Amino acid sequence: MGPLGTNCFVVSRSGEEEALIVDPGEDPDRVDESLSVAGLRCVGILVTHAHFDHVGAVAPLARRHGAPVYIGSGEAQGLRDLDRQAWPGVGPFEPYEPDVELAGDDRFLLANVEITTRFAPGHSPGSVVYEVRDPADDDVALFVGDVIFKGSVGRTDFPGCSWAELERSILHLYERCPLDAPVYSGHSAPTTLADERRTNPFLDAVRRAG
Repeated sequence: MGPLGTNCFVVSRSGEEEALIVDPGEDPDRVDESLSVAGLRCVGILVTHAHFDHVGAVAPLARRHGAPVYIGSGEAQGLRDLDRQAWPGVGPFEPYEPDVELAGDDRFLLANVEITTRFAPGHSPGSVVYEVRDPADDDVALFVGDVIFKGSVGRTDFPGCSWAELERSILHLYERCPLDAPVYSGHSAPTTLADERRTNPFLDAVRRAG
C-alpha cells in the first residue's frame, strides 16, 4: 500500500469471522474491501512501528470498526504525532491515541489467536514483532514490520535508528522464535528465519552465533 509499497496483512483463523489488521499504512477503503470480500470483522489493529507507511490508515479503520489499536510503548508517541511526519508528496496523516501500549513479551488473546510480542528496536526506537499462534494446531506466523526482510534488513539511517540495536533485536528473534515459521515483513515477500540465516548477507552475527 501507498508510495512505499508497504505490506498490510489481514489475519484470521480459517472458518472464523474475527480478524486482525497488521500495519494498515494507507487506503482504509481497500482494507475494508478485503475484509468484506472475505466475510471478516476487524477486532484489533496491530502496529509494528509508527512510521507513516505502516500507520497512515490506523485512525479511520479504528473508528469504523471500534477496534483497539496495539503498539509498542516506544512507538506510541509517534502515532499520536503522526501528523508531524513529513515526507514529500504524501500525507497529511491523522494521529491516533493507541488503546494498548506493549513492552515486549506481552501475551494476549485476540481474534481467537494467541499473540506474543518481541521487543525489536533498531529500525525504529520501539518496534515490536508479533508472534501469532493458532491454539488449535500450534501453527505460528511472525509479523516483523521492518526488522528483517527477505534478503535484507530494516534501514538504520533514520532518526532514532541504530544498527547495533537492530542486530541485537534480530539475534533475539533467532533465540526466541521458531525458525521455520512464516515471516511476513513490511516490504518483501514471505520468508523464514531459517532461510534468512542461510542467505541474508546482513546476518553475519546470526551465523556466527550458530
